[in-house]
Amino acid sequence: MRLGIMQPYFAPALGYFDLISLCDKWVVFDVADYRPKSWMVRNRILHPSSGSQYIKAQTGKVHRGTPIRDVRLAPGRDWRDLILRQVEHYRRNAPFFDDTFRLLERCLDTETDSLAKLSVQILDEVCQSLDIPFSYAFFSEMDLQIGPIDGPGDWALRISEAMGAAEYVNPPGGRELFDSDAFARADVKLTIREFEDLRYEPRGYQFIPTLSIVDVMMWNSAATITEHLARARANFEQAGR
Repeated sequence: MRLGIMQPYFAPALGYFDLISLCDKWVVFDVADYRPKSWMVRNRILHPSSGSQYIKAQTGKVHRGTPIRDVRLAPGRDWRDLILRQVEHYRRNAPFFDDTFRLLERCLDTETDSLAKLSVQILDEVCQSLDIPFSYAFFSEMDLQIGPIDGPGDWALRISEAMGAAEYVNPPGGRELFDSDAFARADVKLTIREFEDLRYEPRGYQFIPTLSIVDVMMWNSAATITEHLARARANFEQAGR
């Protein structure tokens, strides 16, 4: 089994979905401390004039050290409607505006007051749209018996051991956290995944890499995105032989 473990990010970039597409199982690591200015709560889309802007879920008051699983969304429609207004400018030129807007609207209409569960709802909706299998569980609900945690890099190793994973896949940003020798001793293959982003022409705008999946889906059909991920996955599998 190939395993992925990530904090729940809000409408993340395409590389996040590349990781999901590679994995047999996905653990939503919802016990990490919440960080208010991070991808846990916001992401970037194109700005109507130039550059990019943030779309952001609004939360209630969050005390330092609160795990993501306990972060509650602000009540009401104001921040949700703001996000929908922020993407309205895509309507002028983006060929897949209608489908993407409806997907985002469905996600923001969800009844949950949990930031983590809203983020995973977005992940799930996107995966369904792109035909990506998404077998996930929230770490806080799994009741795994794991070994000692001596540093942040140990979580992935201990969870992999507890779940019987043969391979753990992580993006390059976390490379320095992991002890490759410890993974080897545990007979878990540690793979650092480098992803080649999808480039496209956003008519009337300048292309900016690694924007939210919302931007990617505005300009590209589900088939185009799926084909890019399939090629990336095929190259990954071939390189691993």
